[in-house]
Order: sequence, then structure tokens, then C-alpha cells
Amino acid sequence: MSAAALVSIALLGALVGVVVPRLARRFATPPPRRATPPPGRFAALPTQGLASTPRRLRRGAWLSPSVAAVVFVGLAAARGADPALPVFLAVAAVGLVLAGVDLACLRLPDPLVLGAGLLALGGLAAAALLSGTPGRLLGALAGAAVAGAAHVLLALLPGSRLGFGDVKLAAVLGLPLGWLGRDALVAGVLLPHVLHGGLVLGLLAARRVHRNTLLPLGPALLAGAWLAVLLG
Repeated sequence: MSAAALVSIALLGALVGVVVPRLARRFATPPPRRATPPPGRFAALPTQGLASTPRRLRRGAWLSPSVAAVVFVGLAAARGADPALPVFLAVAAVGLVLAGVDLACLRLPDPLVLGAGLLALGGLAAAALLSGTPGRLLGALAGAAVAGAAHVLLALLPGSRLGFGDVKLAAVLGLPLGWLGRDALVAGVLLPHVLHGGLVLGLLAARRVHRNTLLPLGPALLAGAWLAVLLG
């Protein structure tokens, strides 16, 4: 891919990054308080000592365009002329919003995860038909099934803190990873947990968290999938 094309994609990523914090704030804002909060991941969050969700999102907004530009350029450089590149970029755009929401309030909203899944499935189906490689769509579906099943098993382990929002996101990310093949899929399943485990150990060593602190897995799932695409 030419340097001019990479610059254009970097600018597109930066523009997406400008919008990401606003969208993340919209999905992360908690609903009005009720007398008895409904059961769920958000209701169980510890709030003592944490800044408000909008404030935390505003604080990192200045970094978002740079991060999005790097994500987009990495995908473009790795995939080049792959007909599915627009699909990867679209899923990455939704993924950036999901990462912001999960970092802010430990939630992966179903509408965003479903939207990413529909973009991936529809886009990859179109790419497979246009490129005359329908078998790659089967690989994408198999990748979603493998990634989803692996994370279901992890979520069911005793003491697991893996939420089913994480399971659904892993299945969605399995679509583009499966499109790339077995090696990318295996890396995309394993890398997030290596990244997350290393982060947890580092924070524990620095005494920034304790053993019972809930930490978001969504950003690690997305970062691991991104690295797997680059390595693939």
C-alpha cells in the first residue's frame, strides 16, 4: 500500500478517534438510579474512589485520535490489498468505542457488540463473494464458533471473572480472525489473556489494584485481536 494511501487511512482513523469519546460517553452514562438496581455487571461495580464516567472519558479524549490513527494504519499496512480491509477498519472503529466504554464502566453494551458482529458478518460475506473465495467465509464463521466456545468455557470455570459480554465480543472478533486463518485465530484467542495477565501482574506489583479489583477485559480482547492481525 502506498504512503499516500496510508496517510489517508491515518487521517480517517484520527477523524474516527475524534468521535469515539463522545459515542463512548453516550453508551457509558449510567441509567437513572432506581430504588432497587437490576442485577447485572454495571450494578455490581464498586464506585468508591472512582471518578465519574463522563469525567474519565473526557480525560482520555485527547489521546483517542492518535490511538485510532495507529490502529487504522496498522490494519492497512498488515492487510494491504485484502478485500476485507474496509471490514477490519469498520470493526476496529466500533471496537474503539467498546474499549472506551469498558474502561469507563466495565460494560460491553450489546447494541455495539451486535453492530460489530453484523458489520463483520455482512462485510466478510460481501468480500468473499466479490473476491470469489466463499470458503473464507466458512473460515470466518468457524473462527467465531471457536473463539466463542473457548471463552464460554473460560467463563464457566470456578472463580472466573469473565463476563458474557466478553464472550460475545470474543465471538465477534473470531469472524475477522477466522477469515485470516488458523494461526491468526489462535494468536487472537491467546494474546488478549497474555496482555491482560501481564497488566494485572504489573498493577498488583505497583499496588495500584488489589486481588478483588474488577478490571475490563474488552480492551485486551481488542488489542490482542489487532496484534494477531498484524502478526498474521
